Amino acid sequence: MNIAIAGLGIIGGSYCKAFKSYTKHTVIGINRSPAVAQQALEEGAIDIAGTAEDLSRADVIILCMYPQACVDFVRENGQYIRSDAIVTDAAGIKRALCPQMKELAAQFGFTFVGSHPMAGKEKNGFEASEAELFAGASFLITPCGAPEEAVNVLAKLAREIGFGTVKITTPEEHDRMIAFTSQLPHVLACAYVLSPSCPNHNGFSAGSYRDVSRVANINARLWSELFLENREPLLEELRELHRNTKAIYDAVEASDKEALADLLERGHRVKQALGE
Repeated sequence: MNIAIAGLGIIGGSYCKAFKSYTKHTVIGINRSPAVAQQALEEGAIDIAGTAEDLSRADVIILCMYPQACVDFVRENGQYIRSDAIVTDAAGIKRALCPQMKELAAQFGFTFVGSHPMAGKEKNGFEASEAELFAGASFLITPCGAPEEAVNVLAKLAREIGFGTVKITTPEEHDRMIAFTSQLPHVLACAYVLSPSCPNHNGFSAGSYRDVSRVANINARLWSELFLENREPLLEELRELHRNTKAIYDAVEASDKEALADLLERGHRVKQALGE
């Protein structure tokens, strides 16, 4: 197939490199900055450094941009997308994105299937991309009314480039769970390193500091958009976090060893039961 990837940052670049490494599909790279597409071409990550007009050559189009940028890109360039093409995204939110993309699919005639690769690193840009980024990772699909055949095409592509799990879900469940598994940890990491103690951590820190602070190396503009687009599920997780941290705070403040031990043991039992 011809696969067009629009947006050659870490995710888009990794898609390009993975398809080139593990499949025989032709990869068309499209980027706002032509210099990045040219770099990808010179490095052998893509077969064609394309423009929006080259969308007409694609059987599958993967949008690897900020959520609203995905919508804007298709709205501006939908006339180039073939009616038999499958369009998907890589965005970390779905409730706000899917309805808009379904409208555009109806307008221009293509098939939209939402998806989200559960992989990444703290670094950004094409330079940080790698063919092995998706090895063993989960690939989430939100069909959004797309036919099963189109969903199966995406699932097959995901497995071809190393994803270990393909999970079908709804936009609502996706956003609710992502608020917990992805967005809340980023909130925690940023809040944690805002402590005035953080600059002095060298020599006092080991694995715990590294594990908690790792994702504070954040793309602030992107994550601000994701947080606000997923506002209600994230707020519910933040309220739950506040309740739990306040319970621990109150036990420490009251020097209540029994209450404190009970709270910590409850956390231990949850983690132990998950076998992780």
